[in-house]
Amino acid sequence: MKIKTSITLSDDVLKAVDTFSKPGSNRSEFIESAVRRFIEHLKRERRNAEDLKIINRRAKKLNNEATNVLDYQVLP
Repeated sequence: MKIKTSITLSDDVLKAVDTFSKPGSNRSEFIESAVRRFIEHLKRERRNAEDLKIINRRAKKLNNEATNVLDYQVLP
C-alpha cells in the first residue's frame, strides 16, 4: 500500500533526482528506491557493528586458541 506524503527537499537535491532518474520514471519512484537502499545500508552497518562487538568480546579466547594451535605446529 502506498501512502501519499509531502516532503521538502533542497533545490540541489531535487535537481540531482531529476538528473539521475530513469527516463519515464517519476520522482517518487526514485526517492523510494533511494530510501530503501539507504535503509538496507543502515541495517547492514548495524549488523556489522553487532558482529564486531561479538568478535571483540570473544577476542581474547579466540586469540588464545589460535596461539595454542600455532604452538603445536612443527616447523621443518
